[in-house]
Amino acid sequence: MEPENQTYVSEFILLGLSEDTDVQPFLFGLFLIMYMVTFSGNLLIILAIISDSHLHTPMYFFLSNLSFTDICFTSTTVPKMLLNFHTESKIITYETCIIQMYFFMLFGQLDSYLLMVMAYDRFVAICHPLHYTVIMNPQLCGLLLLACWLLSVLVSLLHGLMVLRLSFCTVLEMPHFFCEINQVIQLACSDTFLNELVLFIVFGLLAVIPLTGVIYSYSKIVSSILRISTRGGKHKAFSTCGSHLSVMSLFYGTCLGVYLSSAATQNPRANAIASVMYTVVTPMMNPFIYSLRNKDIKLALKKLTNTLSIKELLVSNLEKFPINRVETLRDQNLDIHISV
Repeated sequence: MEPENQTYVSEFILLGLSEDTDVQPFLFGLFLIMYMVTFSGNLLIILAIISDSHLHTPMYFFLSNLSFTDICFTSTTVPKMLLNFHTESKIITYETCIIQMYFFMLFGQLDSYLLMVMAYDRFVAICHPLHYTVIMNPQLCGLLLLACWLLSVLVSLLHGLMVLRLSFCTVLEMPHFFCEINQVIQLACSDTFLNELVLFIVFGLLAVIPLTGVIYSYSKIVSSILRISTRGGKHKAFSTCGSHLSVMSLFYGTCLGVYLSSAATQNPRANAIASVMYTVVTPMMNPFIYSLRNKDIKLALKKLTNTLSIKELLVSNLEKFPINRVETLRDQNLDIHISV
């Protein structure tokens, strides 16, 4: 039976990371810097891959899509949080909350699927190097990317429609800094058994499948590397997947850590703070991991910065040239008039 005080709400209240007003300016500055670093770092990775023809390979194709996904993933939560810090408002409308929840799930799942596909790419490159170009052809890469997008869109749409069928009571406070699906379901007054069942089954399967694929790929990779006789060959083979292994460990490690800790503790505010790790910190660290551990990316970034510097120099010179030219002609005309 549904409660008598049930109402159809138009907005929620995001309690955020802290209710201390003195801490809000510090949090605003901290997350603004982190968001700018995340956005610019991943954007540089994308531009470096696009501008360098040597990086037009399957591995860097998926890496550029991962960087784009990280930008979108962070942009679903941080800008709204910054706006709440700036306006000192904690309100989010019902429609905005549903949209934020949908895109957060979409890009979060897409991140996971892309990491699995990148693990498969490294598996083919190391275990079947002679057939790599044949197996990882442009058609297969496009199909894998399309499958990741379709699966993410459909699953997120399913959960979004399941939440739309719920009705909510007068308790609107959400102890989080964004509309996380578990928090939204907990605020519902109607029966949430079906939502929780679908959430458990779908998220369970879609978390196990990518993780299983990654573990299987790297078990084969490690066994192949161990069979290499030379030490230099082992180092070269491991260096091709070291960056991806670091990013994958950071993403899955923080996600599993947050959700396991949320199951063990009943402190929602602590869970919200822990969620910062995989929603903000991990996307920010990915460009640094790939640029510091990957020589090709470092070389492409260096070429990109040199190209941008040359373009800026040419533009500045072109902007100055007409002015100097006009001034020269004016001075020459003035000298002619004076001499006459």
